[in-house]
Amino acid sequence: MDDSLDAWFAREILVHEGALMRYLARLWSRRDEVPDLRQEVYIRVYEAASRSRPASPKSFMFTTARHLMTDRLRRGRVVSIEAMGDSDAWNVLTDELSPEHRLDARQELRRLATALDRLPDRCREVVWLRRVEELPQREVAARLGIGEKTVEKQVAKGMRLIADYFHAGEVGNTRGGTGSPARRMATDQDHDQQFAD
Repeated sequence: MDDSLDAWFAREILVHEGALMRYLARLWSRRDEVPDLRQEVYIRVYEAASRSRPASPKSFMFTTARHLMTDRLRRGRVVSIEAMGDSDAWNVLTDELSPEHRLDARQELRRLATALDRLPDRCREVVWLRRVEELPQREVAARLGIGEKTVEKQVAKGMRLIADYFHAGEVGNTRGGTGSPARRMATDQDHDQQFAD
């Protein structure tokens, strides 16, 4: 059996695309953003798996999707919670931010800005438009005069380089976490799975 990352991804993740799309469509009110959310989930799962393969790939994929949607909500892009469908299906816990967490967040934001600044110009521009300004892939392609596949590849490259930068700097991590953000995401998934069981 071919156990390359691509083969693993196709075998363990892509086979659940229909279920993932139904899940995203049920919870996300803006239907035109569902394909972009799916792509972001795939990128996050692929990057995490490149570091360490999750024990429960399907569960990890859905946990990643839930975290992605929660992140987007927290950024304030979606104002109406009523438009989000069944809130019980989210199973999201919120907590108060302590001063330590705020400091950690500021430090991580500085590291992210540094990582973003180190990207090649075109890659940085694409990542900025897709991940910060949250423009749809089609709009980024039109704005920059490049193909949608190029946008997709540049985003994947940029996210990989950013993850590599964070992974390389883990020795000085003040949060006390183990491993890269992708590894911490896998640990979060394991933690979430315990509560789901």
